[in-house]
Amino acid sequence: MSALEQARLIRERKLSSSELVGLYLDRIARHDPALGSFVQVLEENGRAAARKMDAAPREGRPPFHGVPTGIKDLNLARGTFTRMGSKAFRYFYSPIDDVTTAAIRRAGFVILGKLSTSELGAMPVTEPAIHLPTRNPWDRAHTSGGSSGGSATAVAAGLLPIAQASDGAGSIRIPASLCGLVGHKASRYAIPNDYGRIDPAGMITIGPLGRTVDDVAAMLDVLAGRRGETSFLASAQRPRSQLTVRFTTTSPIGKATPEIAAVVIDVVKRLERMGHHVEEGAPPEGSLEEVVPIWQRQLARIPLLSDSSLQPVTRWLRETGRHIPEAEVARRAAGVSERVLRWFGDADLWVTPTLPILAPRVGQWAGLGPEEAFRAAAVMGAFTAIFNLTGQPAVSVPAGISADGLPIGVQLVGRMNADGQVLAVARQLEQDLSWVQRHARGSYP
Repeated sequence: MSALEQARLIRERKLSSSELVGLYLDRIARHDPALGSFVQVLEENGRAAARKMDAAPREGRPPFHGVPTGIKDLNLARGTFTRMGSKAFRYFYSPIDDVTTAAIRRAGFVILGKLSTSELGAMPVTEPAIHLPTRNPWDRAHTSGGSSGGSATAVAAGLLPIAQASDGAGSIRIPASLCGLVGHKASRYAIPNDYGRIDPAGMITIGPLGRTVDDVAAMLDVLAGRRGETSFLASAQRPRSQLTVRFTTTSPIGKATPEIAAVVIDVVKRLERMGHHVEEGAPPEGSLEEVVPIWQRQLARIPLLSDSSLQPVTRWLRETGRHIPEAEVARRAAGVSERVLRWFGDADLWVTPTLPILAPRVGQWAGLGPEEAFRAAAVMGAFTAIFNLTGQPAVSVPAGISADGLPIGVQLVGRMNADGQVLAVARQLEQDLSWVQRHARGSYP
């Protein structure tokens, strides 16, 4: 069932939060040791919170009353360790919730634990030195992506119905694509977060990873504090007239494999049959060299007493980033953003692959030096990172399965603040593709 369906059954007293929490805790205990999505399981706290939810009055219950979820380990949650995927934070215990976790609690969610991330959110794979790598439920030899790998694995394996994530260069959309989920990066500043100190350009946004568009839209409403006709959910469910849709399967960093390109073509043909005007467009211009210094400086802003315990790739990013002037970073970010917005043009929507490649194998770049490893992994963000610079809304939707049985996602990108329109088209595709019936092929009964 979707998270919204679970919430409805709890409201109607056909299911208790305690039953639901018990079911998910059992699944976590049974399956997560082989997957590595949780870095801390809050079993006792979760069961106590569920009992409290069941005893609460029926009137005035929040939208996700009693439904389980998890918090990405880059976010603070009171009474938990927030290690940020790093040995540098292995003793960091938080007595408070950050703005994201506070919103999730107000919505009635029961938090069952902290979910894995790459170190400081730096890499698009979740393989930090502080714990075992996070694996893809569709094939455990492959990565679930990053930096929100734990959130995606937990939802895809049925260990949670929905989970919180964050995205600074693709960290929601990349795991969504690799794990067969819906993941939405909202328009800049649509979702409050506590990252302003390290993110003056507003590249990072908080968002959900879920199995349905409605679940994702409803959790976005929770995070943004929206209700009624202005809500993401209401916008997603609103019928849309003909849109101008352009597509490409090529980026300056890499061209999609033929298998992935074919899935994109299938999606745009479906959109055309729905009545949208579809045309192929040229790929955006640019290079990886323009964007890497922006990310290096972003990582260098994170306050740390010492970099000595960091992984080599994270240390390299920070060390090089310290020497890049803030004015230079701002100039580069503005230049790329302006160029991408000109390329976007008068289209209502652009359709691209979410990634140009299928899920890499776990440890695929382990033998490389730090700079080599980063540049090899950077191709995973070929179609996602530029929209963190522009601040536009973008959603990854599950659109196909490879010959090897790995999910393939397609990215829909809209105009600034047109999140509702993007989600509405994603919802059209959800109904056309029937992806809700697809599950990870692994053994997770």
